[in-house]
Amino acid sequence: MTVLEAIRRRYSCRAYQDKPIEQEKLESLFEAARLAPSAKNLQDWRFVAVTDKETKRKMAQAANNQTFLEKAGVIIVACSVSDEVMRCGQAVGPIDVAIALEHIALQATELGLATCWIGSFYSEKVRPIVGIPEDVAIIELMAVGYPADSPKVPNRQPLEKIACYEKWQF
Repeated sequence: MTVLEAIRRRYSCRAYQDKPIEQEKLESLFEAARLAPSAKNLQDWRFVAVTDKETKRKMAQAANNQTFLEKAGVIIVACSVSDEVMRCGQAVGPIDVAIALEHIALQATELGLATCWIGSFYSEKVRPIVGIPEDVAIIELMAVGYPADSPKVPNRQPLEKIACYEKWQF
């Protein structure tokens, strides 16, 4: 599978088989994240892999009662340990973690797994469930597992609506 094929196949899965992910596949996902670029090479991301059924149930509740999360093979809690800001004014943590998570999503696709970015959650509820210290930013959650649904072709803008050359032409 080429990178572009993985990008085309990746989708936001909200139905998972109640099936664990093999340890070697989990390690492959985190290896993909480890290789992601980061600002100043800080590698500020940290990930907590939640696979325990009861803990996933609590996480689903903390994620605005999104019960489909309970069947995912793993819920990844993606965090940043940096409070650095880039010269452009953007915080390092959310960007670095997003890049690493998309590496995970693409690697998961290549492995026959599906993912879903989860931004609807209460960090103050997630934090005690998995023991994340107060000085660590919880950036995003990601469900990963064997899909129990089929991908739907997303509606995407044509290239000319999103990209131009040399000067702003929108």
